[in-house]
Amino acid sequence: MAYGQTGTGKTYTLGRLGDEDTSARGIMVRSLEDIFSNISHDTDTISVSYLQLYMETIQDLLNPSNDNIAIVEDQKTGDVSLPGATVVEIRDQQSFVELLRIGESQRFAANTKLNTESSRSHAILMVQVRRSVGGRETDFALENNGSSSTNNFKSPMLRKGKLVVVDLAGSERIHKSGSEGHMLEEAKSINLSLSALGKCINALAENSSHVPVRDSKLTRLLKDSFGGTSRTSLVITIGPSPRHRAETASTVLFGQRAMKVENMLKIKEEFDYKSLSKRLEIQLEKLVAENERQQKAYEDEVERIRLEAQTRISETEREFAEALKEEKMKCQMDYMESIKKLEEKWMLNQQKHPKNGLVGGTHAAQDDVPTSSEEVSELKRLLQNEMNQRKAAEAEMNKLKGRLLNSMNPELAGGGPDIFNLEKVLEEESQQKKKLEEEVMTLRSQLSRLTMEATQASSCIDRSRVGNGFTGLDTTSSLRHLQLGDGNDGERPSISNLHEKVGLHKILSLLESDDPNVRIHAVKVVANLAAEEANQEKIVEAGGLSSLLMLLRSYEDETIRRIAAGAVANLAMNEFNQELIMAQGGIGLLAMTASDAEDPQTLRMVAGAIANLCGNDKLQTRLRSEGGIKALLGMVRSRHPDVLSQVARGIANFAKCESRAATQGSKHGRSLLIEDGALPWIVQNANNEASLIRRHVELALCHLAQHEINAKDLITGGALWELVRISRDCSRDDIRALACRTLTSSPTFLAELRRLRIEV
Repeated sequence: MAYGQTGTGKTYTLGRLGDEDTSARGIMVRSLEDIFSNISHDTDTISVSYLQLYMETIQDLLNPSNDNIAIVEDQKTGDVSLPGATVVEIRDQQSFVELLRIGESQRFAANTKLNTESSRSHAILMVQVRRSVGGRETDFALENNGSSSTNNFKSPMLRKGKLVVVDLAGSERIHKSGSEGHMLEEAKSINLSLSALGKCINALAENSSHVPVRDSKLTRLLKDSFGGTSRTSLVITIGPSPRHRAETASTVLFGQRAMKVENMLKIKEEFDYKSLSKRLEIQLEKLVAENERQQKAYEDEVERIRLEAQTRISETEREFAEALKEEKMKCQMDYMESIKKLEEKWMLNQQKHPKNGLVGGTHAAQDDVPTSSEEVSELKRLLQNEMNQRKAAEAEMNKLKGRLLNSMNPELAGGGPDIFNLEKVLEEESQQKKKLEEEVMTLRSQLSRLTMEATQASSCIDRSRVGNGFTGLDTTSSLRHLQLGDGNDGERPSISNLHEKVGLHKILSLLESDDPNVRIHAVKVVANLAAEEANQEKIVEAGGLSSLLMLLRSYEDETIRRIAAGAVANLAMNEFNQELIMAQGGIGLLAMTASDAEDPQTLRMVAGAIANLCGNDKLQTRLRSEGGIKALLGMVRSRHPDVLSQVARGIANFAKCESRAATQGSKHGRSLLIEDGALPWIVQNANNEASLIRRHVELALCHLAQHEINAKDLITGGALWELVRISRDCSRDDIRALACRTLTSSPTFLAELRRLRIEV
């Protein structure tokens, strides 16, 4: 700090930039040169503020528009700070000199009798230095070992230092300086602040219990400089003229009193929590990345094992199916060959004994019966071999499954979804095995039939003496026809043009077949045809809709009901078909099927059909009266995501139709959904994890809220909170805008929001 009479060289001593002569640099420039020579830019930062105290107002020399900066004092530590001042971080000496040049151009100065450029304000330069201490080893550890434990962190220390350089305005006597007007007011303010500084120095020098630091902003700013925790250097400047003897003596006495003041030096250190937090965040990111990498590797390994297991199972299935097919074909060929030989022997016998049919026939029968018995025995032997091979294949497959599960158990620990998928594959394999067993049973029945027919053929040969011999021929011909019919099972026309080749009426007539397999295949064909819009009109005209509803009414087979419900759902996408379904009591049949079924896929088909019907404005009241809404809500017991998605879609369609009817003025009462008890489920699933369910439920809730008469029920049921959430957080812009518009347009909702102090 520089203190002295005006014109004695205070600004020259402190603030000289030394542009022309570097040896004339002031203390400000030299002090920053010394600081820059003793810091490291890796650990240290330097920031600068440049202020002036003019007429008891603190102004920013680096930002002239900031002309009234408040002083803030920490109640606990007593430290004084200026949070409103501009702080500029500097990296080199040149940038600092530029800041000084900018600040000096903003200082107030005037021409007096004592000085041509008399400073009219106190200039204050604040330089703050921050140094990180004790954190370098931690940085090195982080860079070289990203997996080090957070327990090895030492909280880095932040050491702070502040250099304050004060160029005080000079004290002056009015009759010597000739100040008048505004300059006189400036001189009074300068002398008043210097007088307050002198009082503080006197009180500190005399160890007074009270130091009047609050008499001036200058003394408040310099509180730490005298009697505080800083090291203070005081430069006093005097003039050589005997004319100013009194001012010189006063300046020297001020310096003597200031030398008696003792300061208690204190190093200011604090924890660098910001740096520590940054380091911990980096470490956390590395640990998260490592964890994700390991998790991905684990998932890849599980997927590899699953694919390998699936490949092995598929290979086993294919080998087993090929072996079974070969044995079946071999058995059929042997059977055909035996029949052919039997026919040839019979024809040869007829040619040898055309007249004496009795004797010839008797001998022929005696000769051929053993041959037929041998053929039957051969067929039995082939069938037994096939069964043995099937059992061996099953044992091998079970053994393979056991080894596969044993090898996968330790690796798939905690992998619930993957084990579930493998179990599903094994279950499908078991179903395939059952189908193969059914084929074996079919072969057994064919063998029994062949045995019986061979016996009949032998009897016919024995009776050929009294007949014309064509009975046996007819029998063998019919057997050949049967066998050829069995051999062509694999050649079937595609479903897309099946009704054109066979005829839609024939396909629909098969829905009433006594054979369950025929019914199932027929209803599958109808369901696939109904999936195409071009076929729907033809199916309805041919009576297909009535046949499908009859299946729902008559049959208890889960597969038939599931496929029939899917076909009805496809037909229900057409508005005309929707009215036909309602007219034929379809909603009641769908509701009955929904109450009886437990299979999620059947419930999904039924829910989809009802959901399509819910989108028809004309069927709202009838749909509700026939139990459609109750059936839809009853299917939520399944808890299957696909079923819940269709239920949510149906409720959204119904609510949308109600909202449209209310807007057109054709509906005036409460929502039928609310009357049937759908509101609790809607509120419960408005924030469902499945995005498809959540979107449908949010849309249904917004449509219900558009009808003012439903507002009180929605508030009582807790739906208001969900509407507020939808208006803020919904991912769909249109639904979010609809929720906002609904809340702001309803007087009931607005009143409740004001009561709860919630802003939309």
